[in-house]
Amino acid sequence: MTTPSSDALVFFGATGDLAYKQIFPALQALMRKGELEVPIIGVSRAGWTLEKLTARAHDSLAEHGGVDAAAFAKFAALLRYVEGDYADPATFTRIKAELGSASRPLHYLAIPPSMFATVVQGLANVGCTADARVVVEKPFGRDLASAQALDRTLHEVFDEAAIFRIDHYLGKEAVQNLLYFRFANAFLDPIWNRHYVDNIQITMAENFGVQGRGAFYEEVGAIRDVVQNHLLQVIALLAMDAPLGQDAESMRAEKLRLFRAMRPLDPAHVVRGQFAGYRSEKGVAPASQVETFAALRLYIDTWRWAGVPFYLRAGKCLPITATEVMVELKPPPLGVFDGVSAARPNYFRFRLSPEVLISVGAKVKKSGEAMAGEPTELIARHSLRRDRAPYERLLHDAMRGDPSLFTRDDCVEAAWRVIDPVLRAPPPVVEYAQGSWGPAPAGALVKSATGWHNPVAEQPPCGDTAAPSPAKEKS
Repeated sequence: MTTPSSDALVFFGATGDLAYKQIFPALQALMRKGELEVPIIGVSRAGWTLEKLTARAHDSLAEHGGVDAAAFAKFAALLRYVEGDYADPATFTRIKAELGSASRPLHYLAIPPSMFATVVQGLANVGCTADARVVVEKPFGRDLASAQALDRTLHEVFDEAAIFRIDHYLGKEAVQNLLYFRFANAFLDPIWNRHYVDNIQITMAENFGVQGRGAFYEEVGAIRDVVQNHLLQVIALLAMDAPLGQDAESMRAEKLRLFRAMRPLDPAHVVRGQFAGYRSEKGVAPASQVETFAALRLYIDTWRWAGVPFYLRAGKCLPITATEVMVELKPPPLGVFDGVSAARPNYFRFRLSPEVLISVGAKVKKSGEAMAGEPTELIARHSLRRDRAPYERLLHDAMRGDPSLFTRDDCVEAAWRVIDPVLRAPPPVVEYAQGSWGPAPAGALVKSATGWHNPVAEQPPCGDTAAPSPAKEKS
């Protein structure tokens, strides 16, 4: 059933970093395409004016992609501003006045979760929630208990169908392509199981540090920041069975089944690291035990994946900025030709960022009379075309009431159940050198003979179908 689109957008935190870096560029892109033509009401506690907010939006666009004069003129004409304390009922009276005849607003809470209860209750008190939707940003809590408390707060005012938990990673084109590749190709399913897959690795590497956000990172850490949400979502897309239908609820139901089958993490299967120099960052405690790197081994207790290890790794100040998935297949049962069984096994490799790439690792015969081979890589897809940005895609979907790329409450809670044992009993952090692949104990997590797969910089496409073989080493 088609649901009516929202007829206004109210975003709280209009003067914050998220609005500056993501929301304003997304709004201009939607304006340019004629996909957003409703009042836009920015709300903030800062003592700003509409003129200052419009100027900040212009600065944001100039810094993040450029200003489209026609689209910005349309945006400025639709922009409104409400200044006031979120604890003051008069603030919400002014929001209602700015909404005018709009009756189906989308409320975007780009504010700390501690303010959610105050804001949603303030909106309810003035009658702005009856047919409204609400978007909330991650993190969805700090652990299972806080996530459940957050859901209770939202459900006091909004039905679950009206709540859109935004994880920008699910809006990335490369992540969507991963899902498409899984279920659009019949050749994959017969081997996508424990009989043929030896292990699956996901690496999210960043070659930079906390970039002046030490105080923020002290409250989050790598596990809460990217493992519990981004990386577990990627695992869900890799490991879930085909949904029963194309609708959003069928997709989310299959994800939930997969999350519930994930075995809660054993702290002995987790390595936490901290790059050398982190404790000197502004806002970081002198004896901080917050991880800037996390590596772990995870198991999924289903018939398809029983016994197959899933290795996840994420960290800052690593050698490269890239996110990559390596699905390593089991070697042939017998080595018919010299060195085949001892060489690196076949694999599927998915580069999710900064390039979009899907490739297959295979072995081919070397030229000559000897039956000797060499590894090669066949690139199935390599696209550098600019796609719809994640926030543009997700805002558009939320306005239309399409929940496909948003996370449901039970999925969020199931993901926290996986992570919770490590949050309750975290192993100590181990220091690692900047520019390395993390602390040495992380290497012991991988039971494969080839060890961790370390992403390398990709060569630009030049018409060939092969790329340099990715680096493999035992960390």
